[in-house]
Amino acid sequence: MKLIELTVRDYLNMLSSSEHAAPGGGSASALMGAQGAGLTSMVCGFTLGKKKYAEHEDLCRDVMGKSAELKDKLMELIDRDTEAFNSVTAVFAMPKDTEEEKDMRKLAMQAALKSCTVTPYETMEYAAQGLRLAHSVAGKSNQTAASDLGVAALNLKSALLGAWLNVRINLGSIQDEAFAREYRDKGEALIAEVLPLADEVYRITEQLI
Repeated sequence: MKLIELTVRDYLNMLSSSEHAAPGGGSASALMGAQGAGLTSMVCGFTLGKKKYAEHEDLCRDVMGKSAELKDKLMELIDRDTEAFNSVTAVFAMPKDTEEEKDMRKLAMQAALKSCTVTPYETMEYAAQGLRLAHSVAGKSNQTAASDLGVAALNLKSALLGAWLNVRINLGSIQDEAFAREYRDKGEALIAEVLPLADEVYRITEQLI
């Protein structure tokens, strides 16, 4: 059964169990991102049709749809991140009696580590998109839901930084230096760009409530 199909209680019990190494921080980061995107979509929905925000109607309608799409993509990553981690643990079950088997095992591990890097980086990208969307409607959406947009930004910020930690922990074990450098550079660029947006949404929220 997929993680996304579990009850909240069952998911949290699995997350807290020491019997399973996954789901872990990567899946939790994707879940936080999905929550943030979902909250942004909700806030925009509460804004539509309100005369006070008529000038922002088109913006909020656009952000509502895009945030809902991001929520669905991040929900998929909850399971994909755990699947990527499981590909690493599967390598440990591979035979290593001969030199050929050892070489195959090393190659399989490097491929699995790359997968465990690419997947959380996708979470970073979607979280960054979500933060850009939340920022675009901050102060332009229904003020009675201002706290919800603030929580959306906090969730998306946590998703971004949590996924970044999951990217970084794998980079040190990847032998492909060009690959490692590419994902380190891309991750650092995303962090530098969108973290200020998350903080700005929170600042605007504090002013509105």
